[in-house]
Amino acid sequence: QVQLVESGGGLVQPGGSLKLSCAASGSSFTIKAMAWYRQAPGKQRERVAKILGGGSTNYADSVKGRFTISRDNARDTVYLQMNSLTPEDTAVYYCAMSSTNFFTTDTTYWGQGTQVTVSS
Repeated sequence: QVQLVESGGGLVQPGGSLKLSCAASGSSFTIKAMAWYRQAPGKQRERVAKILGGGSTNYADSVKGRFTISRDNARDTVYLQMNSLTPEDTAVYYCAMSSTNFFTTDTTYWGQGTQVTVSS
């Protein structure tokens, strides 16, 4: 049974930083793609950043230049460094890991979500 455990969420003031972590356990497959998604109240879940096994990354336009995704393959862990946070970044953040380079229902595992609140 694969489990993804996230940590690092919380309350931060505008302009502040947070670093999220997500570690996989019980993995019986080769993790290829890792990603972070977020869902704000009343909005659809959106992908924030994606990283492939070779290290190539992709970001949503709204976070480019502020967020950095990275991974530690030896630990099956993905990170999201978030800088210059704004209230619009407030959401529940979910990590996802896939056995392919794509995130489809049959290939993807999800974390439980961690709340990030940006407020003064």
